[in-house]
Amino acid sequence: MNKVEHIGIAVNNLEAACNLYAKLLNTQVYKTEEVTAENVKVAFLQTGPSKIELLQALADDNAIAKFITQKGEGIHHIAFEVDDIRTEMARLKSEGFVLLSDEPKPGADNKLICFVHPKSAGGVLVELVQDVRI
Repeated sequence: MNKVEHIGIAVNNLEAACNLYAKLLNTQVYKTEEVTAENVKVAFLQTGPSKIELLQALADDNAIAKFITQKGEGIHHIAFEVDDIRTEMARLKSEGFVLLSDEPKPGADNKLICFVHPKSAGGVLVELVQDVRI
């Protein structure tokens, strides 16, 4: 794993959260998009090398909506950049980690993604992200 790629924060209202974090971090949102595979709308802010991903549920039955219902708004996951997501997924499986998918999926910000189940990662939802090479 190369570095922390971003921290994902679950929010009820993306527009309000964008305004709040823009003021807090003294920067602007550089990208918003819908991720249909996850049924969320996301926004990204960057300060120095660090990125924040704000996530709003687009359906009442998706992972973000369930998270907010159970825990309220807040930190949802931490994402790590990897060079080869399939190799890293295989390595983690061999180490006994439970992955939430067998194949990487398209994610926001032109990435392939895969999540590691929090029960096998000390209670933290970990996301692997790889830049999509065109």
